[in-house]
Amino acid sequence: MRILRRVLGLAFIGVGILHFVRPKFFLAIMPPWIPMHREAVAVSGAAEIAGGAAMLSDVTAKPAGLWLTALLIAVFPANVHMAIDRGQIDRMAKTGVPKWALYARLPLQPALIYLVLKSTRSGTQQVV
Repeated sequence: MRILRRVLGLAFIGVGILHFVRPKFFLAIMPPWIPMHREAVAVSGAAEIAGGAAMLSDVTAKPAGLWLTALLIAVFPANVHMAIDRGQIDRMAKTGVPKWALYARLPLQPALIYLVLKSTRSGTQQVV
């Protein structure tokens, strides 16, 4: 589980960095009812980087698992919005993302939550 946890941690760090390197993608998928889009993208990116970094250490892995689970739940409405909003569907289609892929992402979120929690609760952590 330690390898899975570290792979997930690096993936979260990478996606978090993308929030700052390519913010237009994340801004485009924000539901209109969420205020302060730029700030929300920056905060979620920083939260992914922090959580991913914390996943890399045995000492901070358990709290990181809870942190990232909360984050994944918090961003889920953006995934739903992207799958059902006509404007989002059309924008994604122009970039080559088919409509079915937007729906396929939805069950992946609970699977990712499961993997995050499983990898941070496996008993591999050591308290120093």
